[in-house]
Amino acid sequence: MDQLSAIRAFARVVEAGSFTRAAASLDMPNATVSKLVQDLELHLGVRLLQRTTRRVTVTPEGQDYYAKATRVLRDLEDIDSSFNIARSTPRGHLRVDVGGSTARDVLIPLLPDFLARYPDIHIDLGVSDRAVDLIGDNVDCVIRGGPLDSSSLIARAIGHADMVTCATPAYLKQHGVPAYPEELKNGHKLIGYLSTRTGRAFPFRFEQDGERREIAFDYRVGINESNAHLAACVAGLGIVQTFTYAVDSALREGSLIEILQKWRPPPYPFHVVYPHNRHVTQRLRVFIDWLVERFPAQLEVRDGVMSQPGNRQ
Repeated sequence: MDQLSAIRAFARVVEAGSFTRAAASLDMPNATVSKLVQDLELHLGVRLLQRTTRRVTVTPEGQDYYAKATRVLRDLEDIDSSFNIARSTPRGHLRVDVGGSTARDVLIPLLPDFLARYPDIHIDLGVSDRAVDLIGDNVDCVIRGGPLDSSSLIARAIGHADMVTCATPAYLKQHGVPAYPEELKNGHKLIGYLSTRTGRAFPFRFEQDGERREIAFDYRVGINESNAHLAACVAGLGIVQTFTYAVDSALREGSLIEILQKWRPPPYPFHVVYPHNRHVTQRLRVFIDWLVERFPAQLEVRDGVMSQPGNRQ
């Protein structure tokens, strides 16, 4: 038995939650992964995993062995890295997940710089606004905005994005321009951005001179993807709150107009997030450092034209 391969296979099954996903992430046949884990159990004389037709669960002995074995795997990787880092450049595939509008307007425009710096790194970019299981989906890191809700992940702040409330000129001509957040409840149509976790719409948030207000609402149209959410606004379906960088060109052109300028939403934090029990490879480390360096400036919008109807600049 190749014990090291068996340990790695067992660890991936635990992290992925299934033999099928573990096999895919290791680029091995499912039967090979299963055989490696069976051989490891025979070698140890204990049952590490309980298998049913629907799920794989870790036994108490398996949990203990996983905790100890992953420390050994990390130590081995650190040893290898200490010998390789001085004489090699970062290389390999990096799996990154990012939201739709953030990919389009922030990350992808920056990627030529990263790929020029690190020509031996290949990016597998997953673009969606859904919640990602970093371990189960074998993702190295995700770029996400908003509050963090998992203690099993490590997060590094990479900047804040400004947000705006906006609608089309035709919508505002028909429905009027609200002067205060509470006026949004007076017959206005708000387009809901739906949480992929809960399915509920995020409330509209406003801030002025340290005072914060939150408007919950019943939406006629709710969307759980950022590009489609913005497209609904451009189509005249109602008012949205979204990232300034996503609507900068539309605001400049006048196809969208910012409203409630004195009550802008509070800045939205962005983080790069990765699992705490995953070894930070050299390619992931340089990618995170690069994000911290380049990402904040790309979030900022300078010299944008954001004006009320009748006050175009």
